[in-house]
Amino acid sequence: MLDLVSTTALIVLPCRDLDQSLAFFIDVLGFRVDAICPADDPSTAVISGHGTRIKLRRDFDSAPGVLELNCDDPDSIAAGVLTLEAPNGTVVQLLPNDPPIVVPSVCQSLAIQTWQGDARWGIGRAGMRYRDLIANRQGGRFIASHIFIPSGGPVPDYVHFHKIRFQMIYCYRGWVRVVYEDQGESFVMNAGDCVLQPPRIRHRVLESSDNLEVIEIGCPAEHETIADHGITLPTSELHPDRDFGGQLFVRHVATTASWSPWRHAGFEYREIGIGAATKGLAGVRVIRSTTKVSMSETAPESKPETHAGEFYFLFILSGSIVVTIDGTEHHFQERDCVTIPAVMSFGFSDPSADCELLEVSLPAVV
Repeated sequence: MLDLVSTTALIVLPCRDLDQSLAFFIDVLGFRVDAICPADDPSTAVISGHGTRIKLRRDFDSAPGVLELNCDDPDSIAAGVLTLEAPNGTVVQLLPNDPPIVVPSVCQSLAIQTWQGDARWGIGRAGMRYRDLIANRQGGRFIASHIFIPSGGPVPDYVHFHKIRFQMIYCYRGWVRVVYEDQGESFVMNAGDCVLQPPRIRHRVLESSDNLEVIEIGCPAEHETIADHGITLPTSELHPDRDFGGQLFVRHVATTASWSPWRHAGFEYREIGIGAATKGLAGVRVIRSTTKVSMSETAPESKPETHAGEFYFLFILSGSIVVTIDGTEHHFQERDCVTIPAVMSFGFSDPSADCELLEVSLPAVV
C-alpha cells in the first residue's frame, strides 16, 4: 500500500461536448466550477460537488477514465511510482498538489492579425467572446486576446485567480467594473485604463457596458483559471503594496496620466507603470502621434530599430500607421496588431493624426 500524505482525488472524464457536459453537471447534479482552461476556448473544466472533484476533458475518444491523486508531500511520489493502472483500465496518476507554471521556450516569429481579414470570434469563459491576436502564440509562450461583451449588465463571473507569469488587461472600448483582492472597493475601468494582474491575485468581473472591448495579454498562453470559493471580494483590509509573486498590482487611469516624448520624433507616450511593478519583466505604453500633417507635408519616418527581448507587440487602438518590417511596408488600421520577433528591424511612418498604439514588451523597453 502506498503511503500518501494529504491527497485529494480528481476524476478525469472525457467528453465530446464540454458545454453540454458542464450544463448537465451544474444544472442537473448541482456541481460548481472550480477551474477552466484555456479561457478563450475551454477544453478542460474542473468541477466539484457531493464530496467529489471531476475534471471534464474535451476528448473525442472513448478511452478509460483517469484518476489523479494530487499529493501535498513530494516524498509520496519520490519512489518513481507515478502512474498505476486499475484492473478496469482506469489510469491512476500521482501528481504534485501545486505544480509549477510551465512556460514554453522562446519561439518568436512575425505574426500579423488584421481586423478586416482575420477577425474571428469564439466563445470563452463566462460567455465572453474572444479574438486571438497571435495565431501561433509564439510557440505557446504568449497569448493576446481581444475580448468582447456585446450586451452589458452583470457578468456571470466568480472569484478566481490565474497561474501565470504575466498578465495585463487594457480597457479598449466601453467600461467594466472589477474588484481585486486587497485593493479596496470595486472600481470601473473606462476606455484607456489598464491593470496589471499579478500572479494569483483574486479578482472578479462584476458588470460591464454594452459593447465592452478589452485587450488581455498573458504568459504562458495556456494557463489555469482557478476559482476561489473561500474568499469574498472586496477583502476587509487594504494592502495596495502587497507583493504577489514578485509583482505589485497596478491600476492605471488614463484621464490622470501624463504624456512624455517617445523614443521616435512625432510621437508621445503615457507610461502604464507595469515596468516598475514587475521589476522590468514587462513594459506597457500607449503611444500617440503628435504630428499634424497637411497635404504639403510629410510625416517623420522613424529610424529602423530592433529589439533583443522575448516579446514585442503592437495593437493599433485608433487611426492608421505604416510599420516597415525588414524592408517591407505593412499598412495597419484600427484593431490590427503585429508581433515582431527579435533582431527583425522595424520602423514607423505615415501615422494619421489620430494614430494611437498599445505597445507591450518583455522585458520592459527603456
